[in-house]
Amino acid sequence: MQKFIRMKAVAAPLPLANVDTDMIIPAQYMKSLSRSGLGKHLFQELRFDRSGEERADFVLNRPQCRNAQIIVADRNFGCGSSREHAVWALTDFGIRCVIAPSFGDIFASNARKNGLLLIRLPDEICGHLRSEVALSQYAPVEVDLEAQSIRLASGETIAFDIDPDDRRILMEGLDDIGRTLRHDDAITKFEAAL
Repeated sequence: MQKFIRMKAVAAPLPLANVDTDMIIPAQYMKSLSRSGLGKHLFQELRFDRSGEERADFVLNRPQCRNAQIIVADRNFGCGSSREHAVWALTDFGIRCVIAPSFGDIFASNARKNGLLLIRLPDEICGHLRSEVALSQYAPVEVDLEAQSIRLASGETIAFDIDPDDRRILMEGLDDIGRTLRHDDAITKFEAAL
């Protein structure tokens, strides 16, 4: 899993509440157990019309946001079914961080396991971030996990809190196997004693 210390990237404002996992990646695109290739179907029904043409008004189709790595969403992002494919689609597209007032519980767990940083901030601050991103014409935003801060193009800094264990896992780039292997010596000693 890729480490996350800090990044400077374009943030895409997505002012939609209750974006569920089916909206993130529709079920018909979940036929693979591979984490790659799902990004092309991210937000399929929002990004494309029925004929497969891009919707010009969707934020990730705008020229300034095509390479966005941050999404500034609204409340309850990632609600719905427990599909890990939703996180895989986001990360395969290039999204490394989602900022929102709240997240679906299972989605949040899947995000941590797959190196996607979720930042919870109050509704009004998320609204302010979305406005500032648009006002700055999508100038890059810096997310610093080590300092637990977001720096806008204007120079404004917004602090955020994160669970210390989640922070450590993301900064060290540890998936479930990596966390287990940190205890390799103890496991080996235990097995030898059996």
